[in-house]
Amino acid sequence: MFTMVHTNFNVFDLEKSLAFYHEALEMKEVRRKEAKDGSFIIVYLADEKHNCELELTWLRDRDTPYDLGDKEFHVAFTTPDFDKAYQKHKDMGVILYENPSMGIYFIGDPDGYWLEVVPERK
Repeated sequence: MFTMVHTNFNVFDLEKSLAFYHEALEMKEVRRKEAKDGSFIIVYLADEKHNCELELTWLRDRDTPYDLGDKEFHVAFTTPDFDKAYQKHKDMGVILYENPSMGIYFIGDPDGYWLEVVPERK
């Protein structure tokens, strides 16, 4: 049996990404690894349930934003208050795509990663 523990996004501006994930999705840093030579920082974020972590990797020598290709991938998040989350993300100006017929929408992080928001299924 397998349990998913984390997924990774490489980020260009770590502080900007940390602020985004905290504000937009209420994720908090749970641990961090820093290279002794300063060449990388890895920060793990989790929600309050701590079911799965998001690993943000920052590389010191990276001098250009990441090319995410056609962006045909995403990570999904559920919320018990979909309408409140939608309004918050609309106010933040981070909604990239909406599909009202499916009851979902996507937001974008500072690096252009797509994050799906769906209502909690009961």
